Amino acid sequence: MTAHAFDPYAAMSASSRRQFLYALNPLAKIAGVAPAMVLLIFVRDLATPAAFLALSLAVIVIGSRVTWRIAAVLFLALPLGMIAIGLGFSLWVDAEIVRDTAAVVQLGDWTLRQGALAIGFATALRLGAIVSLALIGGLTTTGPDLVRASVQQLRVPYRIGYTALAAFRFVPRFGHELAVIRAAHRVRGHHGGSSPFARIARGWGYIVPLLAGAIRHAERVALAMDSRAFGAHSTRTERHLVPFRIRDTVFIVASIAASAAIFMLFFPWQLP
Repeated sequence: MTAHAFDPYAAMSASSRRQFLYALNPLAKIAGVAPAMVLLIFVRDLATPAAFLALSLAVIVIGSRVTWRIAAVLFLALPLGMIAIGLGFSLWVDAEIVRDTAAVVQLGDWTLRQGALAIGFATALRLGAIVSLALIGGLTTTGPDLVRASVQQLRVPYRIGYTALAAFRFVPRFGHELAVIRAAHRVRGHHGGSSPFARIARGWGYIVPLLAGAIRHAERVALAMDSRAFGAHSTRTERHLVPFRIRDTVFIVASIAASAAIFMLFFPWQLP
């Protein structure tokens, strides 16, 4: 075994130099986009959120591993959702606010005006930009790394961080146990039909075994934590370190500078 095999920083290395987002500290990815996400809540134009949307998608494509599933979410599901939200919000705009704009669609006494569409799609673009900025860290950060970074850099008590992490890991455990319970029911011939009522009845039959499995798993987790003296001391030795390097500072500064440049170039500073 080489010395590198015991390097606590080895888990932070990216799979390639191009996929730089995986090598960044999770807190850096949050701090870099958080100011822009907060300011986007208050913008009302189309150009500013569109610029942030394009920039965040470019960062995700360049700095992460984009699988077909992620590409479908970014370039199919997200645009379709924004179109649906834009059209939906356009229908709820007060007609008195946009009565001076041109009519786009008219059905009897009801008129959809250009101003309503602008307001609706500005809202959709704003939500899409916020989601895409959040995906910069969400697609390239694991829950354990975020908890470790919070404990090591933000000084979050490890009792809170690792307890939340243990609770979060109950979710995939429940999924596995549900699959086992369903397989056991199929082996015993408990199909019960394919009607909606039969599915509801089968769902009720899964509750008690899932609760029993959850209690057993919670007892095992509690016993494991007690055997490792969890909570006995104010600090704990970390096996995997999540350092805050110079590259993280550079990413935060670059992200804030890019956000400021977008606001300077695209935000309509002139009052109407």
